[in-house]
Amino acid sequence: MISNGNETENVESRDREPRIRLRDVHCSFGENRVLRGVNLEVRKGETVIVVGRSGEGKSVLLKTIDGLLKPDRGEVWIDENRMDRLPYRRLGQIRRRIAMVFQGSALFDSMTVEENVAFPYVEERILSHKEIRDRVIQNLQRVQLTDTSVLRLKPAELSGGMKKRVGVARALSQEPEIIFWDEPTTGLDPVTADAVNDLILNVQEVTHATSIVVTHDMASAFKVGDRIAMLHQGRIVHNGSVAETQNSDNPMVRQFVNGEAEGPLTEESPLG
Repeated sequence: MISNGNETENVESRDREPRIRLRDVHCSFGENRVLRGVNLEVRKGETVIVVGRSGEGKSVLLKTIDGLLKPDRGEVWIDENRMDRLPYRRLGQIRRRIAMVFQGSALFDSMTVEENVAFPYVEERILSHKEIRDRVIQNLQRVQLTDTSVLRLKPAELSGGMKKRVGVARALSQEPEIIFWDEPTTGLDPVTADAVNDLILNVQEVTHATSIVVTHDMASAFKVGDRIAMLHQGRIVHNGSVAETQNSDNPMVRQFVNGEAEGPLTEESPLG
């Protein structure tokens, strides 16, 4: 079995107050009921992995927590703030503390690496040009991009792994307290994917952020996660530690973890 070696941290995390709370959250698009009563808590400083088949609503879940989508019913809390009821101005203030690392890094193609990472600082219009450049270099160093020649490169000139690091560096520009990682290893070769896993662990060590990672990659989930929640048919059907997930008797969890074509997850729609 793969283990992230964080069993002691898992025990300690149970004593922390929840930072993120979802209570009976429902979200639909027309007649398509995506979330059908999600209940989930993420404690301060914890990394929770959300897994599930494609189309189960994992990214919708992140957008609902972030306030980009309002649920049809239910409650979404960050600390003492009920996100689904906050006025726009207050919602914007809370969202400044949240960073999203997108699957495709979401870099601006027309901008250099320096301009991409500097973007949040430029938008705030507080720092001088020199202060912004110093912080950009510092954030790139935090993701192990120490060669300053990368500053002038455009996204098209970067490898997949470098794009991911630049995307993370830009996210760190917000000094986030909460980080959402949306499919961070998708489309990467195994070596680069594991380097991204190490990057996630390093960012967690540096920032102590509360994190949610959406992924299909169970090797990644087992390495970086404190706890794993499985979303199926709009509900959380499993919520446990890495060890509990690896040793689960739940047939849906076992099928997903083992990557098996046959089982309860595919009985109704074998081709997904």
